[in-house]
Amino acid sequence: MAWTRKVLRVNLTEGTCMPEPLNMDWAMQYLGQRGLATKYLMEEMDPNVDPLSPENKMIMATGPLTGTNASTGGRYSVITKGPLTGAIACSNSGGFIGAEIKMAGWDMIIFEGKSPKPVYLFLENDKPTLVDASFIWGQSVWEADKKLRQKHQDPLIRIATIGRSAEQGCLFAGVINDLHRAAGRSGVGTVMASKNLKAVVVRGTKGVANIKDPKEFMAATRKGKQVLHDNAVTGAGLPQYGTQVLMNVINEIGAMPTRNWREVQFEGASKISGEAMHEPRASDNKPNLVTNAACFGCTIACGRISTIDKDHYTIVNKPEYWGASGGLEYEAAWALGSDTGVDDLDALTYANFLCNEDGMDPISFGATVAAAMDLYEEGVITKEHTGGLELKFGSAEALTTLAELTAKGEGFGKDIGLGSRRLCEKYGRPELSMTVKGQEFPAYDARGIQGIGLAYATSNRGACHLRGYTIASEVMGIPHKTDPLETEGKPELVKAFQDATAVVDSAGICVFTTFAWTLDDIQPQIEAACEGDWSMEKLVTMGERIWNLEREFNLKAGLSKKDDTLPPRLLNEPAKTGPAQGKTNELAVMLPEYYKLRGWNPEGVPTDETRQRLGLA
Repeated sequence: MAWTRKVLRVNLTEGTCMPEPLNMDWAMQYLGQRGLATKYLMEEMDPNVDPLSPENKMIMATGPLTGTNASTGGRYSVITKGPLTGAIACSNSGGFIGAEIKMAGWDMIIFEGKSPKPVYLFLENDKPTLVDASFIWGQSVWEADKKLRQKHQDPLIRIATIGRSAEQGCLFAGVINDLHRAAGRSGVGTVMASKNLKAVVVRGTKGVANIKDPKEFMAATRKGKQVLHDNAVTGAGLPQYGTQVLMNVINEIGAMPTRNWREVQFEGASKISGEAMHEPRASDNKPNLVTNAACFGCTIACGRISTIDKDHYTIVNKPEYWGASGGLEYEAAWALGSDTGVDDLDALTYANFLCNEDGMDPISFGATVAAAMDLYEEGVITKEHTGGLELKFGSAEALTTLAELTAKGEGFGKDIGLGSRRLCEKYGRPELSMTVKGQEFPAYDARGIQGIGLAYATSNRGACHLRGYTIASEVMGIPHKTDPLETEGKPELVKAFQDATAVVDSAGICVFTTFAWTLDDIQPQIEAACEGDWSMEKLVTMGERIWNLEREFNLKAGLSKKDDTLPPRLLNEPAKTGPAQGKTNELAVMLPEYYKLRGWNPEGVPTDETRQRLGLA
């Protein structure tokens, strides 16, 4: 059956932790993790609540394949209403804590209310306890993790915690587990802080033994691992270079957003690429990259472990910065680098360490710094606003100083913590915010890759590549090659990727498997693990159901067709160089067809017929 069939409901206001049975009727419709938790949220909470009020709920959810021997089966998600966007937030993380929650005997943990004082949840199998967290409140993620381990004296506990940025109200704070894996987007950590919940500490020893057909499941997972091994991306490219394998590729095709999307190619891309991370530094003849790393059950191992030159930032005297920690991945390297015009690999790595240590989304942080630099170059903000800091594009000093200030919620870092939409609105230039629904873009320019522009505009959680990674098709030719500069067929492509990804996220596995796997590889694993019928037809419909349920949440939260758009820069300012030179994104051509394919009316609202067909009526 794959599920533990148990939910832990933690009422922080009352200080209670109560077990309850998982709603299996909903599980049969939404599977787990992203889909199932969204169903719980929709049924239990008014989507109009203030995201930072006690009325907002936060769910940590696993999928039925989490904790199993399915490759990458270590995922969990944090689902809530996001303060950065006001929309549904579902932030997915790897590492080991997702599997630990499952092995402790729980499918999900629902947090509601607000504790009168800082607390953390200690969950040891069937024994949940809320513990006073005053000794770690105000501490960074790394400091809190260290003190929790000292307190519990168990090297096998797994910890997810928030940093100072969340406590200070940074709207893009995440939840960090295993020191450098993150449920990083949309401000889910900010919600956690608003509830006075500092951390979740888990020790699970039960294992996952409730598989429907163990023999078939073993056969299906073994076959799936072989497919991953034999694939050039999942078997070679990602293990060697991580997602940073994309840096030079995307730059060459003219889709590398640069200097707050003013340009589409970055002259310094090769200096901050995956290849550059392998090259010895002149100062100590050691490379930035130490090794790759894997999350629970992962056979890909795309994670990066890096060091920085200890003499490069003399103001830093923390020994942990001289050791190895979570290194740059493509999205972080782009946001901290190309988007700000900084090509100093050590500076980017240091800023990324700060994001890990204090729980900030490096995409939103870097993109907001880029917007601030744009405002500075335009003369809208000055040194008087920034405390004397010169915010010119390309300034490594500005980037790293703002990372320190934002982590602590000090000085101009408080403005950066607003996110780029609110920052640009505050200074009267909202058009300079490169966001959708208030969430900052990831690292692909929608003028050079048309389909991803439609995916950004329609993403339920705001600008996101992982809700419909059309880059796979438009750039990499997976599962088939489409022309990135053409709009024809892109609505169908976006919808297919969005629905399939909803299934992957709800199963408890990593979306990176889909560089090699299709649903044909995933369906046998779900079918063998989970009770009931999980045919291909059912999974495809389920993915569509999840997408529409998220849309319903957003509509009830006050979002509408007007939020399915892109910034003026992408719609009106043509790309200056590269294959897309002279092109803007043609969203107006693609969006109406997308709505039709979705079964939505011209205003982007699901029709009664669509609701009936998907069981949402």
